[in-house]
Amino acid sequence: MITRIIFILLITTCLTSAYVRPDTYKIDAQKNAVIHNNKGINSLAEGNYAEAIQEFSLAILINPKTQATAVYYNNLGETYMKLGQYRNAQGCFEKSVKQYNLNFLYYQNLVKSFKGQGIIKTKIKVYETKSDKNPMNMLMLGLLYVHNGDIRRGIIKLDEFCMREPDLLITPSVRSYIQILVNSKDKK
Repeated sequence: MITRIIFILLITTCLTSAYVRPDTYKIDAQKNAVIHNNKGINSLAEGNYAEAIQEFSLAILINPKTQATAVYYNNLGETYMKLGQYRNAQGCFEKSVKQYNLNFLYYQNLVKSFKGQGIIKTKIKVYETKSDKNPMNMLMLGLLYVHNGDIRRGIIKLDEFCMREPDLLITPSVRSYIQILVNSKDKK
């Protein structure tokens, strides 16, 4: 009888105990990278460039080979541009373009970094020699012409890019940019 009572008490205790599974933590590189990128954006908005550089660099380090990484590189490059560090910015924008080559903003920022370094004319010569081999080189050449002040020639080259590559995801952005250029040229 006593053994039955003890047995019932043990079973009741086991059934009613408040066993809690220990917390398990998942390391989610993409989520953590997004968090660091967002912290970098906030730091950049506050003018805290050193912290922004750290946060964007962490985002890249945590999640180095995705399409989102191109955004992190671009944000890092824009931070360097604000600091006047155009060569560092150039490297970041080049990595953005390499990581994801269908975002027009990355090309625009890359050309701005060239302009900040004063190497637009040099880059025009480089891209003129290889513009027919890769349509993205034609895109770069058009942007370089525009930033060099030869807007008409830039529009022609960008329009040629749109005609050759009508189905690329980047093409509508290029067309919008051409329209902005045409409208601003008409106002002058």
